[in-house]
Amino acid sequence: MFDLVRYNLAHYFFIDISFTFKNRDLYIFDKNYFMKQVLAILCWSFFLFTTVATSQKNNDLIITFESSKGLKTATYEEVISYYLALEKKFSSIAVYEVGQTDSGFPLHLIVFDPSNTKREISKETFSKNGKNLLLINNGIHPGEPDGIDASMLLFRDFAEKKIPSPKNTIIATIPVYNIGGALNRNSTSRTNQNGPEEYGFRGNARNYDLNRDFIKNDTKNARAFAEIFHWLNPDLFIDNHVSNGADYQYILTHLFTQHNKLGGELGKYLHTSFMPQIEDSLHQKNWDITPYVNVFNRVPEKGFSQFMDSPRYASGYTTLFNTLGLTVETHMLKPYKQRVQGTYKLMKTFINIADADASKIKTLRKNSFEKYKVCSYYPLSWEVDSSKTSILNFKGFEGKMIPSKITGAERLKYYRDKPFTKDVTYYNYFKAMDSVSVPSAYIVPKGYWNIIDLLKFNKIEFAEIQKDTIIAAEVYRIKSFETVKNPFEGHYLHYKTEVTTNKENVSVKKGDILVKTQQQGVRYLLETLEPSAPDSFFNWNFFDAILQQKEGFSPYIWEDMAEKFLNENPEIKKEFETKKQNEPNFAKNWYLQLDWIHKQSPNYEKSHLRYPIVRVGG
Repeated sequence: MFDLVRYNLAHYFFIDISFTFKNRDLYIFDKNYFMKQVLAILCWSFFLFTTVATSQKNNDLIITFESSKGLKTATYEEVISYYLALEKKFSSIAVYEVGQTDSGFPLHLIVFDPSNTKREISKETFSKNGKNLLLINNGIHPGEPDGIDASMLLFRDFAEKKIPSPKNTIIATIPVYNIGGALNRNSTSRTNQNGPEEYGFRGNARNYDLNRDFIKNDTKNARAFAEIFHWLNPDLFIDNHVSNGADYQYILTHLFTQHNKLGGELGKYLHTSFMPQIEDSLHQKNWDITPYVNVFNRVPEKGFSQFMDSPRYASGYTTLFNTLGLTVETHMLKPYKQRVQGTYKLMKTFINIADADASKIKTLRKNSFEKYKVCSYYPLSWEVDSSKTSILNFKGFEGKMIPSKITGAERLKYYRDKPFTKDVTYYNYFKAMDSVSVPSAYIVPKGYWNIIDLLKFNKIEFAEIQKDTIIAAEVYRIKSFETVKNPFEGHYLHYKTEVTTNKENVSVKKGDILVKTQQQGVRYLLETLEPSAPDSFFNWNFFDAILQQKEGFSPYIWEDMAEKFLNENPEIKKEFETKKQNEPNFAKNWYLQLDWIHKQSPNYEKSHLRYPIVRVGG
């Protein structure tokens, strides 16, 4: 900029002086004229300087997406610098640093609140002031950066008052959640995606998929997110993504929190009011949207189901705290510019409807925290209810199976020159398959400090037991489970877990913790501490030590002891003989027989397969 000003000063000064001296024969050199020329040059240069400076200042708020005409996305450094520039220029924008991530960088949180005229940007002074709050999460998969750029545009347009600010809703965003993945930029890893030119990688700094970590909290990212989430207590949540899967005409698809799992009047409102309003509003703006097309390697017109967002996922996690959630899934094969524009339109529409319904949302959400009382039943597992369906007027492309030129096998091919609109069956109702009564409390032994830490991260209230005592409690034993054969996000995940329940007098030690269920985190407690829940701490391998028997027996010693034990316990001996008669494999295996007897005896360790967290009351 300064070089340009110097150039113009020299240029105009040289021309005028040259003209004066070249024409000295025409008139006598006039000092006053010369000074007027210099003054004119200086005034012009000052004007030029201020114009360029203003232009550069405005360019600070032009993002890479715009300057590249929709072909590129901002780097992590550009994103943070941009929001800091917004904060400096507008009092309605506040930037916070919260927690740490596996990348070594803190998470940033950007808050837009037009009522914040005092620039109160400290975490301690922040207040929702009776408003609802929408939290937008971006870059959980940085190879899907649509939301990163769309949110930058949205926050700038709100701050500059290019679009009306919501009156009843504060808008907050995590600009880049997976910082490690964002820093790992490339142009090839999104094999199925049409732009941008460069983007981040799905795995974080430790190669975790962060959209599988909201329950297990293996990463610092997830722990920082929990800190933000429970500080803000958002009423609404958006997580921005790009889809994989089928091909079709839509740029935008939505994946709302599954309404049956959200449950009650809040779930009903989401399904019958909030979602249809968004669909209708976008249709009026020529931005048709459809539910996330949950199919792979087959055509969607055969019908498809809603995605069940379990608590490992962002919107499934927020559901546990009765937050209305939406996962945006733009279509991977559409041009990047259109995807960002669509994400912007969807978020803006979401905000307008949420703001108009702010009072209703606040009331419904408040009432939802009162739903699961002691002795009521909580649904743990779900499956598609095929008796209830919806019909989608679906805009797709014809697809069929043809021979592969590579493998010779059948492969799916879509024909974009053959678009269609057809009625498609959509399975968007789920039914509970298993449920559990809500206890009044859980007791967690103090030795399970890893579980206690997770409760702390998620702002679960608890109290330490002050003295050793004996209490009546329900105790689970692990009856059966299955385990995946391949590692999944750092774990060998269990599933189909079944338990038996016994009422026992349990020895509780000083320092163990009592966790009452009647708090805002009741759903979180049930989903994590009940071993049969799909995303329970048990299923995520946090209790695998109880699956291994620590003490055994030497057969030559136990033979004599076992004989004596059976003679002293005729009912067990009878059961043993019956088992041998009815189970040939058991009858042929001497070790299985000795082991079975050992497990019936007092010598068998009580901790094997005994789930250490017990239930009290209910």
